[in-house]
Formats: sequence, C-alpha cells, structure tokens
Amino acid sequence: MKKKIALLLAMVLVVSSLAGCGKKAESGELVPMKIAFCTWAGYAPLFIADEKGYFEEAGYDVEIVIMEDESTYGAAFVSNEIQALGQVLDRDIIQYEAGAPEQYVCTMDCSTGGDGLIATAEIQSMDDLAGKTVALDKSATSYFFFLQALADSNITEDQINIVEMGNDEAGAAFIAGQVDAAVTWEPSLSNCSQREGGHILVSSADYPKAIIDVLTVSTNFLKDHPDAADVLNDCWNKSVDYMNKNMDEACEIMAKGLDLSVEDVKAECAGITFYGEAENKEFNDLSTEENVMDIAQMAADFWVEKGYMKSNDVSGFFEYITK
Repeated sequence: MKKKIALLLAMVLVVSSLAGCGKKAESGELVPMKIAFCTWAGYAPLFIADEKGYFEEAGYDVEIVIMEDESTYGAAFVSNEIQALGQVLDRDIIQYEAGAPEQYVCTMDCSTGGDGLIATAEIQSMDDLAGKTVALDKSATSYFFFLQALADSNITEDQINIVEMGNDEAGAAFIAGQVDAAVTWEPSLSNCSQREGGHILVSSADYPKAIIDVLTVSTNFLKDHPDAADVLNDCWNKSVDYMNKNMDEACEIMAKGLDLSVEDVKAECAGITFYGEAENKEFNDLSTEENVMDIAQMAADFWVEKGYMKSNDVSGFFEYITK
C-alpha cells in the first residue's frame, strides 16, 4: 500500500511539474502571440527569450516580427496584427491617446549614447546650428530628443532649416555631405567621422531619459489572456539577466535575430542601458522622482504642445503597474 501511495504522489508531482512549465490554452496548445519592434538592439533581448524557450515555458508561442515603420504600429494593435510591441515611450503615448489598445508592461532600455546629433567641424555648439540644415525625423523620438537639446541653447527651431527623413537616411545624408547636421543612431554615429570634421555634437548620454524604450501589450489580448503582461515582464527580465551573464553569446543571438553583424550589435549595446528586474522596480516606483510615469507625462505635455496629441492624460496607459 505504501508503495502505491508513493507512486501516486510521484505521479501527482510529475503532473504538477509539467503544468507549471507552461500555462497552455484550454485546447492544450501554446497561446500564439506576435511581438513587433524595429531593428534596434535595445529590443533584441526578446530574441534571447525566444531562443532559450522562456515564452514556451510560460505557455506562449511567440513570433517576433520586425516592423520598421513606426506609423503602422498603432494600426497593427487595432487590427490585432500584433499583440505586443517594443517601442520608444513617447511614441506609445501618442498611439495610446489616439486610441491604440496598448498597455505598458516594463521598460526595456534607455539610450545612453546610442542616439545623437552629428555635425560638421564648424558646428561646435547648438547655437552654431542657426542657419544650418539639420536632417531628422519629426514624427519620431529624434525630434523629441533634438528639441530637448535645443532648449538648452540660445536659438529656436525656426532659426534652423530642418529636412525631414528617417534616422538611417539622415546619417547617410550627413556623411554624403548633403546636410550640415543630422539626428541619427548607430552605426551612423560612429561613422560620422567618415566625413571630414564630422563629430558627435550631443548624444543621448547627455539626456539619458529622453529616449526610453518600453514593452507594451494589447489590452484586447489581455482580456482573453490576463497573464500575458506578467509573462512578457518575466521573460524580458530573464532575458536581460541572461544577457548580463553571457554577453558574447547574447550578442550572437541578437545579431542573428536582427540580421546584423555581431560587431554592429555590440556597438549599439555600448550606447544602451538595459533595464532588468531591479531597474524596473526602481523606475516603476511612482513615489520616486523621474519615474516612468513622470517621463511619460513630460512626453505627453511636449506632444500636446506640438499638436500631435489633444490630451496629456497618460494614467490609463500604466494600469498594469498601478492596479
């Protein structure tokens, strides 16, 4: 009898253990979920979560989709084309205010040198941009970053000739000698000296919370899968922890996922501060100064002023960490 009881207990433990390995859908299948982001190393630890089976262990079959056009993100949420997204915080705030059904989960990283303003030799300060041509993307965080830097100068935006183009195109245009300055990111930052006298005038290291990437999830998806936010948060933290302990292997995984060279990924990572569990715990503490909601509010106020948003109320966007 004791042997039978022991065997029964062992079977129960095995079943419990298997159940704990992943929360399956009622059909017994993994829950499908698509996560989108653009080609940027700040989002790439999600490839580690996929490679190491973190999503599958949690009961989800994740497909990572590279989407370069930020203008399509909100519509992709609305149409249920994607269920989660890695993107810059201020852009998420614009989408949320416009009706995109998305919810903040955690902060992924902040740019601490990975983005910047490159300029010709004669431009040694922001004041020197008066009358110059600057390439940047007014519909992206590049503009938000640029105007923060410009606010510390003695000139205004209307004294500068702004040419609108994407970050990669802006960097290429500068190196080709077509503009006097450009807001761009790696590898254009490191390559700016290919143009004689080209240098980094100011970078996100000077404004470390101007460009913050966050992970969001569809609120519609959460209605059917209420654990999805917890799963995304947990898998992200595990991935950052793995990356911190195994940087070389992590860069290989991320480079493969992004279809970049390992060297390019390492160069991007050098200008990124990744947020794991400890960093998110501190940043998501709304009782502290310059917490994630404070930064979001600053961005909302900025975009309302610029006419991209009508309301600056961001409270609903943070229900996951305030509930």
